[in-house]
Amino acid sequence: MGIGSPSLYAAFGDKEPLFREAVGLYQRTVGGRTRRALRDEPSAHAAVDAMLRDNAVEYTDGGHPNGCMVILAAINCTAANQGVRDFLTERRRSTRLELETRLRESVQSGDLPPGTDVVGMTRFYTAVLFGLSLQSGDGATLGELTAVVDAAMAKWRYYTRDGAAGCGDAGGAALA
Repeated sequence: MGIGSPSLYAAFGDKEPLFREAVGLYQRTVGGRTRRALRDEPSAHAAVDAMLRDNAVEYTDGGHPNGCMVILAAINCTAANQGVRDFLTERRRSTRLELETRLRESVQSGDLPPGTDVVGMTRFYTAVLFGLSLQSGDGATLGELTAVVDAAMAKWRYYTRDGAAGCGDAGGAALA
């Protein structure tokens, strides 16, 4: 960046605020595919499909390190970096909440049937999303990640069938 450590620390105080700023920039740019898919796609199915596929493309782009900064940076946190760990946990929780909100709105609008297991669906599809990042960080190709997305989307009916509520909805408790 062309600045020395004193200027950097004068601007941010220490490394943690700088890291938080970097994550914020990442999420507004490269990492913004999830939010865009959940906001812009016309149906819940299209939103989840785009969320997974668009991120798989981004994770394997080649113009930057593979995977998601929010997922992969969390692997390297130690007890000494508890603030960073908590921050990344909150970012992942926010992603789950955004997906859960979209799915609940889709049930209310009639896009998804009333028996949809929103909580189970949210946990499953965020686990797939986060797993795609880990696999791409380990060198998985776009084709390999696409096969995972295809398999995950084939599971859609499991969560939207009549009577699915209760499979993962644990009494209707919202995600923590």
